Amino acid sequence: MPAGSLYYVVGASGAGKDSVLRYARAALGRDHEVLFATRYITRPRRSGGDDHIALGTGEFLLRKRRGLFAMDWESHGFRYGIGVEIDAWLAQALTVVVNGSRSYLPIARERYPQLEAVWITARPQNLAARLAQRGRETRDQIAARLRRNAKLGSTPAANELHISNDGPLETAGSRFVCLLREGRSNPGLL
Repeated sequence: MPAGSLYYVVGASGAGKDSVLRYARAALGRDHEVLFATRYITRPRRSGGDDHIALGTGEFLLRKRRGLFAMDWESHGFRYGIGVEIDAWLAQALTVVVNGSRSYLPIARERYPQLEAVWITARPQNLAARLAQRGRETRDQIAARLRRNAKLGSTPAANELHISNDGPLETAGSRFVCLLREGRSNPGLL
């Protein structure tokens, strides 16, 4: 069993998950023992978008066949992967943060039973507004995402961690930074 801590961050499209992760990475700076896993995605990289390495489908499948992903899933017509380097990081007793998928969470939990799921949530009206503001999708595509969000659920189970991102980013970001620094030792944290 890995010695480190694994935080698997999930949230509906538009909940601000990427923003919270960027905030935490910047706030922690270099003086910490937290590593943020980079996602490999078969989607072109856009400025201002989420932090990932863009791969063609062929290269993604090659990496998958060769066992180079600790986790991988499909969503919205793209493939997502998390590199096996996270296993080495966990073995070194580091704290690892993964930008995950709600639909993949049960599989991730099977492979990493010690993982802590962290749900970043926002009210439906905020989700819709943020998705429209991104400008990546049509109204119909946004409506489809919101239906998928409702189907997958956006509420964590009672034992899972939850950060509301309906207010200022600094509030949600600071809560996540505290979690990474203190773990569950502060029950009133979230």
